[in-house]
Amino acid sequence: MAVKFPSDEWIKALSAQLNASEAYEKSARDWEGDFVFVVEPDDAYPETAYLFLALYHGKSPDAAMVASEDEREVEYVLRAPFSTWRQVIEGKLDPIQGMMTRKLKLKGNMMKIMRYPKAAQEIVACCARVPTDFG
Repeated sequence: MAVKFPSDEWIKALSAQLNASEAYEKSARDWEGDFVFVVEPDDAYPETAYLFLALYHGKSPDAAMVASEDEREVEYVLRAPFSTWRQVIEGKLDPIQGMMTRKLKLKGNMMKIMRYPKAAQEIVACCARVPTDFG
């Protein structure tokens, strides 16, 4: 059954996919840094949503839909309109390329992210494994 994006259920499903992924565990073995993904309104989606994803040494110990980008202390905030997130989740936009072209706006240390391109690709691969309903 498809899970609505963005939602608490969706980000928890992504977290479960990451925890089940050996490829993610290997590629992010030394990674520390949590994210809040900000889904901004556009023609396809009318509101702002905040998805928290804890990432620690190749695992995702926590994930939740939160009320604001300041609700949890995170190293990274990544924001984009709903339709851009959809492109990332469907594998049509590489997240690192998205950050370089400012389609995805990053608050945090870009150089650190650049050292983990395989981990970023694996997160997107896990997104694609979540059956997603874009409404």
